[in-house]
Amino acid sequence: MPSLPLVRRVRFDVRLWGDGPDPARELLPFVDGVSLVDLVSGYERAAGFDVPGAYAGVVLDHFKFGDVTAYLTGQPDSAYWANRGVIALLGCDCGEVGCWPLESQVLMGDDVVTWRGFGQPFRPQRDYGSFGPFTFRRSQYEGAAREAAAVVAERGSL
Repeated sequence: MPSLPLVRRVRFDVRLWGDGPDPARELLPFVDGVSLVDLVSGYERAAGFDVPGAYAGVVLDHFKFGDVTAYLTGQPDSAYWANRGVIALLGCDCGEVGCWPLESQVLMGDDVVTWRGFGQPFRPQRDYGSFGPFTFRRSQYEGAAREAAAVVAERGSL
């Protein structure tokens, strides 16, 4: 009998990014209370990858991706992301998502959402096969995505 995937909890924090007089906003995923930056940094260090953990959340004010909920559920408005079949869950610690993204497939099932197929497009030889997959209850995931979208909308349009 196949084992059931471990179901985790996701949260998307919208917080200030940068230390200038007008800081930007960052969308940072957390899995079971641990930031995705910390999770992937630990994985990359253990794997001996060069430049481990050079990530931040997606800096919203630098990245126009349309509807936040649609993006996080793997249905991005942007043809670029839709055609690639992945989204950037993290961007570079410089604030530019295109500089150093951590990409993942977002698979929407009837009852679960799964992040899998992680990759770093500027290091395609890296093997993230044992990082994840991360599985969430669909209702909890969609609720977390809607909460993040509401915070983004409340704090100004993108």
